[in-house]
Amino acid sequence: MPPIEDHPLRYRLTNELHARPFPPVEAPCTAVFLAIKRPDNAAARDRDADLAHLTDLLDRHGAPHPQPGATHYFGRIGRHRLKWESHTEFVEYTVFRDGLAERPFDPADFEVFPEDWLEQAPGARLTSALIRIAPYGDDMAIRDQVADWFVPESVAMARVLDDAAVLAGDFRIDPAGHLRFSVHVSPGTGKRRIGRIVQRLCEVETYKAMSMLGYERVRAMSAQLNDLDARLSDLTAAMSEDARPAEETLQSLLAVSAELEGLMARASFRFGATAAYENLVHRRIEVLREQRFEGRQTFREFMMRRYDPAMRTVKATEARLQAMADRAMRAGDLLRTRVDVERSAQNQALLESMDRRADLQLRLQKTVEGLSVVAISYYAVSLAGYLLYPLAPTFGVSKGMVTAAVTLPVVAAVWWLIRRIRRSME
Repeated sequence: MPPIEDHPLRYRLTNELHARPFPPVEAPCTAVFLAIKRPDNAAARDRDADLAHLTDLLDRHGAPHPQPGATHYFGRIGRHRLKWESHTEFVEYTVFRDGLAERPFDPADFEVFPEDWLEQAPGARLTSALIRIAPYGDDMAIRDQVADWFVPESVAMARVLDDAAVLAGDFRIDPAGHLRFSVHVSPGTGKRRIGRIVQRLCEVETYKAMSMLGYERVRAMSAQLNDLDARLSDLTAAMSEDARPAEETLQSLLAVSAELEGLMARASFRFGATAAYENLVHRRIEVLREQRFEGRQTFREFMMRRYDPAMRTVKATEARLQAMADRAMRAGDLLRTRVDVERSAQNQALLESMDRRADLQLRLQKTVEGLSVVAISYYAVSLAGYLLYPLAPTFGVSKGMVTAAVTLPVVAAVWWLIRRIRRSME
């Protein structure tokens, strides 16, 4: 009996669940993170260009190449380890180097990415970060370091994964152009758990940056939305005031509807992506299982105060845009109904006018028929008189008597013939 045939995608789909393992990381260590995104239409970008850019970096260190069409890569580049991932709209690079620089968050750590290689990137920097991974000291030392490294009013700090580490960061860009995060690892925390913490931290920052693109999109379109809202309100008011012809108002309303539909079409992908990235940000923070560190705000609280209002603005704008489109559609339906009623009234008036003209035409036709009977009868009586006048002396009657005698029969005959002709035409 032949074995059962596998679905063509069985192995590919199963392996996808294991395609992006967490990198093993051991403290002390420094992680350098970079995310690159094309400014426009990133979802439809040439992914071969991303692979070519990665391959260029690997060639500089004599490292092996990824498989064709790969979406992830993990390997060594010189003394460091590189983790590369390709996502729907961006690619990210994370380089792990053993040990810590004497200067915390030294910009020289970012030189692991050559300057000329960065200039050739197929996109722009979405975000970059320096992550300092150090063994756990005491609470006072961590508190002093965080106060020295980060902006106090912005810093978020928490114990994570059942006290496996203490995370801190202020989500601000330093003078070198990078964000800074510190990870203080508790003794006994495994290498893969440290890698999981670092990856979650990078994901939170990247997905936050991606979702904020939606916020910038709604800010850019707010002026156009305000203008369309005012125009739509004026057109709706004009409908009730009969200030403009209905068809003219309908044309203006269709123009507003077309602009709204265009806005929705251009922003629909970004709205959907923003909602997805926002959900990922909250899920990644949730799985960290935060606990408060000495009364400091956690990453969840930071997002609730600084990040969630921006996301609510995106959602409110999306709802407003949909509501305006629905208003324009309802107003258009009402206006089309009004136009149809007005046209029906015009058609009714036209039909009544046609009925009147038809009645007048019928009367005129009957009048013409009467005149035709008189004219034909006159000539017929004259012809009959000319035929019968020679017989008048024989019967001893005058010509007048002959004419009088044939007039009535001739008129009756002519009337009967015309009536028969008309009936045959009907």
